[in-house]
Amino acid sequence: MTFSEQTQQTIQQLHTLIDSVDQIVIGKKEVTRMTLIAMLAGGHVLFEDIPGVGKTMLIKTIAKSLKADFSRIQFTPDLIPSDIIGFSVPSLHHDQFEFRSGPIFNQIILADEINRTSPRTQAAMLEAMSERQVTLDGKTHLLPDSFFVLATQNPIDYEGTYPLPEAQLDRFLFQLSLGYPDNEQEIRMLESTDQLEAIDSLTPVLSLAEFKTAKAVVQSIHVNRDLLEYIVLLADRTRQHPEVRLGISPRGVQYSLSAARAQAYLNGRDYVTPQDILSIIKPLYRHRLLMENSLSTKEKDAFIDQLISQVPVPVRSGRAQ
Repeated sequence: MTFSEQTQQTIQQLHTLIDSVDQIVIGKKEVTRMTLIAMLAGGHVLFEDIPGVGKTMLIKTIAKSLKADFSRIQFTPDLIPSDIIGFSVPSLHHDQFEFRSGPIFNQIILADEINRTSPRTQAAMLEAMSERQVTLDGKTHLLPDSFFVLATQNPIDYEGTYPLPEAQLDRFLFQLSLGYPDNEQEIRMLESTDQLEAIDSLTPVLSLAEFKTAKAVVQSIHVNRDLLEYIVLLADRTRQHPEVRLGISPRGVQYSLSAARAQAYLNGRDYVTPQDILSIIKPLYRHRLLMENSLSTKEKDAFIDQLISQVPVPVRSGRAQ
């Protein structure tokens, strides 16, 4: 199978989207690309970052480029679950209740400073992120198509933070970071026009319907069996390592496959290569690995590199003959 002309056009539009974001969130093309990979793979993204580096701008620009509904939820210590998912109120006839939806009923959600709220409120996000639905008073309410959460958390040593539980961390496909811009990027920021005005003037690059079609194509990307074995062997190595208390879950293995397919898609290929897998391993593993000793992000990335070096990379790529 080779991509149709329409699929190739959609891939080009997604690269145009990445370039558009770079005009507003300057110098962070790779982060934008990885965010789109997560969206194409049907996952969510967690940013652990310092304030003021452009996370809100990033997600607002992506939402505007896809003409998607967007909402920002500011997580605070006094936030309660109904502030997120909504609540039931008596109807006019007082013989039944009506559901009033909360801000989570949008297509793209920014969950800002998610680790500043209580574990009870954090848990309100679990069903939504995993099953694209919420349940209230015994009734299930479906979330919109293309539902996507980009959550930010402050570093865990910040005052007034609650560490996210492992079950919730596992719902995020990637953990990413924008970080500080370099000097040249910061000068470009100062020279550029007002960012909010720039977002308002953006023209959508493609529709959510087209993006949904792209997600379906991603799931059809071919993967040789030896690459499936490679994904499993990498995850198994984390489960067997004496320095790892909690290794990669089966959900993490499934996400590895979906993300590798999305990477191949953006690279214009209808098959996965070993490099597609290796390029997504660090952001996919770093928040899932629970170590015996606390490690910084840099140290954990070095540990992941060590794990990768212990598993032979399949030589063959492309399609099995």
